[in-house]
Amino acid sequence: MNRDDPLVLGIETSCDETGIGIVRGRTLLSNTIASSMDEHARYGGVVPEVAARAHLEALQPAITAAVAEAGIALEDLDAVAVTSGPGLAGALMVGIGAGKALAVSLDTPLYAVNHLVGHIAADILTGDEVEYPTVALLVSGGHTSLLLVRDLVSDVELLGETMDDAAGEAFDKIARILGLPYPGGPEIDRAAATGDPHAIRFPRGLSRASDMAEHRYDFSFSGLKTAVARWVEQAEAAGEPVPVADVAASFREAVVDVLVTKALDACARYGVPRLLLGGGVIANRRLREVALERAAAAGVAVRIPPLSLCTDNGAMIAALAAELIMSGRTPSTLAFGADSTLPVTEIQVAVAE
Repeated sequence: MNRDDPLVLGIETSCDETGIGIVRGRTLLSNTIASSMDEHARYGGVVPEVAARAHLEALQPAITAAVAEAGIALEDLDAVAVTSGPGLAGALMVGIGAGKALAVSLDTPLYAVNHLVGHIAADILTGDEVEYPTVALLVSGGHTSLLLVRDLVSDVELLGETMDDAAGEAFDKIARILGLPYPGGPEIDRAAATGDPHAIRFPRGLSRASDMAEHRYDFSFSGLKTAVARWVEQAEAAGEPVPVADVAASFREAVVDVLVTKALDACARYGVPRLLLGGGVIANRRLREVALERAAAAGVAVRIPPLSLCTDNGAMIAALAAELIMSGRTPSTLAFGADSTLPVTEIQVAVAE
């Protein structure tokens, strides 16, 4: 196996995107994504069984397309990488089955890796050197996590995570309350564009002084969701029109405020002047805007990968595996399965002795 510049195919099926990515070392060759979002839209959220079936249908065409785009043959691969967790168990099983089958059929090393750490690895594919330590804020439909990354392949510490809804889930639920379509993130963003973010002061979860001891870097959006729902209900009960733009903007501001405040607090507390943003919710215009503005004032450099590498994708999984290979890590055995709650500290699973 080429350990200096390995050619790796990555498979990502943790939620509703079937991602196949191919990298050579730290160079991106292909990033193919097949989304089943439209199939979930009729239900107003991701349905695990629908996602798993969609992965089954999309995997082979996605692999074929990725290989063609990269201009390689499967036999050229130095390794196959696959997401072991966290994520939806049924969806993960589909990707894991495909990854094992591909690795065995090609007699190629297999690397089972962590989805969340993959989001950090995506930044490597931008071509710039990543400095450590760095604080990473990962915000998506299923995850809201704050991490301290001292070394990508060996030392990732969970500082805090969501205790209920992830930020992306909160956006979807508030969009439904406001009568906006799924997925809620882009719809809230559009509605908020003409709204006043200071029109309504919604609560900032786990941000009081009394929360700091136990939940300084944890997130909670359930109280915010309830506050928005009650505000809308009261307006409707009073026969008043609901100012959708103002509600959307005020809700978005509350989420963004909490995310950025906690992330920059972690940078200050640990003396790390670097913040990496990842996950699909990073597509939110206001979140990027506030993070850049407040980080600049705090002397913190912000890194944001291209949006195509922020959403779930196979390229980030391949990139993480390539880093593991280049650092001398041995492959995974076949003795692993889907782990929907895989802790972020487990960067690679089922490592061969």
